[in-house]
Amino acid sequence: MISCTVCISFKNILSKSLLPVLVLLFVISCKTAKPTNYSTPAETTIKSKIKSTKFLTGADNIKSYFSLLKNKKVGIVTNQTGMIAYDSIYTVFDTILDSHIDIVNKKTLHIVDYIKEKTKIELVKIYAPEHGFRGTADAGELIIDGKDTKTGLPIISLYGNNKKPTPEQLAGIDVLVFDLQDVGARFYTYISSLHYIMEACAQNNVQLIILDRPNPNGGIVDGPLLEKEYSSFVGMHPIPVLHGMTIGEYALMINGQKWLKDSIQCHLKIVPCENYLRSMPYSLPIKPSPNLPNDQSINLYASLCFFEGTNVSVGRGTDKQFQIYGSPYLPNIDFCFVPMPNIGAKDPVYNGIDCYGEDLSSIPKVKQLELKWLMKAYNETEDKSKFFNSFFTKLAGTKKLQQQIESGIPEPEIRASWQKDLEEFKKMRNKYLIY
Repeated sequence: MISCTVCISFKNILSKSLLPVLVLLFVISCKTAKPTNYSTPAETTIKSKIKSTKFLTGADNIKSYFSLLKNKKVGIVTNQTGMIAYDSIYTVFDTILDSHIDIVNKKTLHIVDYIKEKTKIELVKIYAPEHGFRGTADAGELIIDGKDTKTGLPIISLYGNNKKPTPEQLAGIDVLVFDLQDVGARFYTYISSLHYIMEACAQNNVQLIILDRPNPNGGIVDGPLLEKEYSSFVGMHPIPVLHGMTIGEYALMINGQKWLKDSIQCHLKIVPCENYLRSMPYSLPIKPSPNLPNDQSINLYASLCFFEGTNVSVGRGTDKQFQIYGSPYLPNIDFCFVPMPNIGAKDPVYNGIDCYGEDLSSIPKVKQLELKWLMKAYNETEDKSKFFNSFFTKLAGTKKLQQQIESGIPEPEIRASWQKDLEEFKKMRNKYLIY
C-alpha cells in the first residue's frame, strides 16, 4: 500500500507540470555536490584539531613565556637549534560550514629573529656555547665574542676560557632564556654550559627560563657513573653516560641536588614541552652540532664517542660522522674511508690517510650504550699500548672501563658492574622527571 501511494503522489506532481523544475534541481545538485571524501581546507583544519594532539617544544609554546619577558632586559643562550614553529593565522569563509574559520599556517623562525622581528621584547645579548651561535665551529674550537650580523646583537662566547658568564657580562640582564637542543649524553657539553649558566644566574640574582626540548635518546639510561675525581667540562656530575632526561629535567636535578658552587640554587623556570612522552621517537629538525648530521649519528653518538679517547677516528672529515669508525691500525678487511677537511672538522684526525673499520650508518637504532665496537677495535688494533689516550678516562668518567677492556673482561660482566649505580641514579632521577 505504501509503494502504491508514493507512485500515485509522484504521478500527481508530474501531472502538474513540475517535471522541468525537478530536472533542473537534479542537474544543479549534480554539478555542486562534492565527493564524499572531499574536505575543504577549513574542514581539514577542524578535523585535525579534533583528531590530533598538538606537540609543542617549550620554545614553540610562545604564549607561556613571552609574558614573563615583557618590560625586561632579556639575554638568551642559544645556537642554531633555537628554532620555533609558530602559527600564522588567516580567516576564510567556508560555504559548507556557512561560517568564518581560522586556518593555521605553520612557519618556523629562529627564536632570536622572531623576538627581534615580531615582538617588542627587549632582547639585548646572545650567549653562545660550544660551536658558536650559528653552530659552525669545530668541536673544541676557540670561539671569540662578536656581533650577530643579522640582528646586530652582541654575542658572548661561553666556550674556551670563558665558560661562565661574568657579572659584567650579565650586567643589566633581568632574565636569561636558555634554548639549546641536548642529545642526552654526559659528555655533550651543552649540559656543562647549563651548569655554569645556572651558577652565574644564582650568583647575580638573574632568573633563568629554560625552554625544554625532547631528548632524542630519552629512553636510555646506561653506562658507568662519573666519579668525582674525573670531573671535567665533558662530565661534571655523577650521572651515567646516557642520563635519559630532557635539559629541563636535568636543570631541576642540578638545582635539587645542589651541585652548583657552595650549594646555591638558581631561580629557575622550566617551560615544558606539551603533549610529549619520553617514549616518543623524536627526529631533530636541525643538527645540534656540525658533526651530528642526522638521527643515526645522534643515536650512535654516546657509544662511538669513546673512540675520541683512542687512536680511532669516528668519521670526522667525512659525511658520516659518528656513523663510522676506523684507523690506519685496524685490519684492511671490508670498509675504508679517508678523512678530509670539511665543516666542523678543519683538520680531522688522519687527514688524507686511509682508515679501516666499520660502517654503521644503516644498522638498526641502538637501545643501550654499546661497547662492542670499542672492544672489537681494541682487540684488532696492531699496537694495543697506543690505543687509549688520557682523554678516554674523562669520557668514561672512571678508570675502571679502560682497565676492564685491557683485562679482557667480557662485555656482559662490564655492564653488570654498572647496575647498582644505575639503579641508585634512576631512583634519584625520578624526583626530577617532568614527562
